[in-house]
Amino acid sequence: QVQLVESGGGLVQAGGSLRLSCAASGRPFSRYDMGWFRQAPGKEREFVAAISWNGGNTNYAESVQGRFTISKDSAKNTAYLQMNSLKPEDTAVYYCAADFHIGSDYVLTEYNNWGQGTQVTVSS
Repeated sequence: QVQLVESGGGLVQAGGSLRLSCAASGRPFSRYDMGWFRQAPGKEREFVAAISWNGGNTNYAESVQGRFTISKDSAKNTAYLQMNSLKPEDTAVYYCAADFHIGSDYVLTEYNNWGQGTQVTVSS
């Protein structure tokens, strides 16, 4: 098991930027595939971005492609989600997730380790 703690959320105006962090503790972080998901009020949790354990592969939801960047720093046991050109529709609670040997990285049920979430609110 790995414990995940997100931070970096907040209130930002449309067009602004935020960087979310996901700090991991427990088992060796470097071997984990990582994902970011989000859940808006009244909606299901949805895929945002994923990165393979070695950082060699990334995947993004179409809605954030070109605006968000996922990365991980194994030396710091931390994954990041850089969010630029934010839109009001990006407003949600953002969750990081981790697991070994992820198959379909956009599928929520592939991940067994989740953080508690951090709120991102984008005002128009």
